[in-house]
Amino acid sequence: MTEWLLVMLGAGVGAPSRWLLDGYIQARHDSVVPWGTFTINVIGSFLLGLLLGASLEDEQMTRVVALLGTGFSGGFTTFSTFSYESVVLAEGGSSPIAVLNVVGSVVAGLAMAFAGWGLAGAVL
Repeated sequence: MTEWLLVMLGAGVGAPSRWLLDGYIQARHDSVVPWGTFTINVIGSFLLGLLLGASLEDEQMTRVVALLGTGFSGGFTTFSTFSYESVVLAEGGSSPIAVLNVVGSVVAGLAMAFAGWGLAGAVL
């Protein structure tokens, strides 16, 4: 299967997964904090770090990276929703929460990407 089909297949599963998981998480929190988007982006960062770390050890992983890294993670994570929700928080008078959302998302996302990368290196 060509890589572009793998990317499409992964994104076709990742985007609805994001929508479903976001709704599930947000329905369980009575808070202005966008916990669904935060959680999804952190999970996606870990997955992408894990896949890319593993691909350094195994050159045969290019199709797995296309399917799960570019496709699924690309469809699953969402920078645009993260940006939108941060602007809505700031414009709605919750600027401190907006700043915490931005800083927390970037720090947690990078930390999880490094954790995934490190785990792949340790296991492989």
